[in-house]
Amino acid sequence: MKKIMLFVALLSLTSLAWAGSAREDSTDRLQNAGKVLSEIMGAPDKGIPEEVLDHAKCVAVVPHMIKGGFVFGAEHGRGVATCRTADGWSAPAFFSITGGSWGLQIGVEGVDLVMIIQSDTGMQHLITSNFQLGGDASAAAGPVGRHASADTDWKLNVEMLTYSRAKGAFAGLTLNGAKISRDDDSMHAIYGGHVSTRAALTGRAPIPAAARPFLSAVRAAKAQAKSDR
Repeated sequence: MKKIMLFVALLSLTSLAWAGSAREDSTDRLQNAGKVLSEIMGAPDKGIPEEVLDHAKCVAVVPHMIKGGFVFGAEHGRGVATCRTADGWSAPAFFSITGGSWGLQIGVEGVDLVMIIQSDTGMQHLITSNFQLGGDASAAAGPVGRHASADTDWKLNVEMLTYSRAKGAFAGLTLNGAKISRDDDSMHAIYGGHVSTRAALTGRAPIPAAARPFLSAVRAAKAQAKSDR
């Protein structure tokens, strides 16, 4: 009986430690995602154009994905996303990204990934948290600068625009074959009970305090783009 009680106590302590670690990791990711957006928009000539942000249905960021080599294979990364609602930007939803190949600089190890979802269909893909870029959802390298060139088709028939930042260089990114799925551990760590990705991204879930810096950065990015016109 004593052994059983000791086992239960140890299991409880382990669960509490895991929950604390997962919550800390998820909070750090929110803060880092906000920092990535702030730093990118701090250099407007090399940032996300105002027109792209104006059309954005959702913004997703994967801060500091690690990989190296001549052709990047996005083995595994974890990110956070928010979508527009009638009241502003939604509570964040957490996701993971696995697989895919990207053309990036030789030997780069630390990469920040930004995805701008441009259509309702793209938003629905994000809500399902189970789709493949370039397969289920069309994706293209996004334009960079103060404004998107009028003679490009960046907003035509493309659900998502993708960007990368590596070693300070920010550019549109061609990322095909990557699979997006729900990050159950982080969703549970931040929201506690069962909150679906749909509830979070459609504005039906309350915004947790830990998400406020990230959402502030999203709002500031759009304001920054307009101020640089």
